[in-house]
Amino acid sequence: MDHDRGNSPRLSSPPPAPHSAPDGTGDSQPPAIALHQVRKVYGRQVAVDNLSLTVPQGAFFGFLGPNGAGKTTTVRMLIGLARPDEGSMDILGLRYPADELAIKRRLGVVLDDDLLFDQLTGAEYVEFAGRMYGLPKTLARRRAAELIRLFELDAQPRKLIAEYSKGMRKRTAFAAALIHRPRLFILDEPFEGVDAVGARLMKDILQEQVRNGATVFLTSHVLEVVERLCDSVAIIHQGRLLHQSPLRDMRQSGETLEEIFVRLVGGQRSSGVLEWL
Repeated sequence: MDHDRGNSPRLSSPPPAPHSAPDGTGDSQPPAIALHQVRKVYGRQVAVDNLSLTVPQGAFFGFLGPNGAGKTTTVRMLIGLARPDEGSMDILGLRYPADELAIKRRLGVVLDDDLLFDQLTGAEYVEFAGRMYGLPKTLARRRAAELIRLFELDAQPRKLIAEYSKGMRKRTAFAAALIHRPRLFILDEPFEGVDAVGARLMKDILQEQVRNGATVFLTSHVLEVVERLCDSVAIIHQGRLLHQSPLRDMRQSGETLEEIFVRLVGGQRSSGVLEWL
């Protein structure tokens, strides 16, 4: 892997997918994600309520909503950590749960609460992830070393993940998500806690992967990041889909993403202020 600090990072990418239209029309390949009437309930709390959503392959897709909207529950279902109570989920043309193992081999995942093995070094963990995805030992070790250098985690090679900062943990998780060249990235707040240099590197890599045919499904509370990176967005609130459209359509409407988001989920804005402020 070559990484010239003056240029965008270059990673080995999956073979380009067949050409697809940005809106998924006239496309012979299946969507990256197709949810139909998906519902998830915890006790009496409906976390996801009859959610239907289609994400075409090759999209950089933003999945937005306020705290408690059902974003993380949706992500957990997509990666197999939770099962829907109703509805169907197809990922890259494969059906959950029948094809669950085959689906997981094609995913690259970074969660907000990164679940790393604290008693391993960063390189050991990334190599372990590669082996879990079926890479031969020699290839997993070589790619892990390259990724650790790329993310500048090699200054203290024996340092355990338990001693890492949050940003270093996110870099490690992202490296592990890349090692097997996935076709679909599912990322839950991947940039939170990452410094500007690391975040820029991660964004550049994701954009390159999309250019090479991969799909990114991203949740983030930072709407400016979503507006800059994504080509399409969906907004959910109280487990229900409120809006889905290409960002170009939003721009043509004259509203910013923040204005649309606040209008859809913000409710009535308080007209008063605290006297002591």
